[in-house]
Amino acid sequence: MTIREMLRRFFLVDLLQGMWVTFRHQNPADLVTEQYPLQRPDISDRFRGQPRLMKGEDGKLLCTACGACALACPEKLIKVGSVRDPETKKKVLTEFDFDLGRCMFCGLCEEACPSDAILLSPDYELALYTREGMELQRPQLEDGIERKVYEK
Repeated sequence: MTIREMLRRFFLVDLLQGMWVTFRHQNPADLVTEQYPLQRPDISDRFRGQPRLMKGEDGKLLCTACGACALACPEKLIKVGSVRDPETKKKVLTEFDFDLGRCMFCGLCEEACPSDAILLSPDYELALYTREGMELQRPQLEDGIERKVYEK
């Protein structure tokens, strides 16, 4: 180690250079602050948030209980339960569980669905204090989350 390297370490030259770069880019005129609950951020059209089960125009679920979304999910967090209707011989969806705590929001379930029944919506307020509420069942996936409206 040379004298020059020792002096650089002793006087913390690298730290001071890094702090100079940080402070140089913190011009108060360039800072932008959003007042979050009152002012919602603009979200990209391609944003993938909370999953939703879609309904048709007649109010029926579009899901045919084929299980393609569960097969496409790399984390294996979707569970689809179904029974066969004896009259129509078609599968009827009985349960649809989605573990949001493990979801990567990759969108593969949305792409695999042949009937476009699952959609990753632009709802982004998903934070909870515990993991218990992260497993979404069919009613939560159909109705979505309740968004609180803040007023001044």
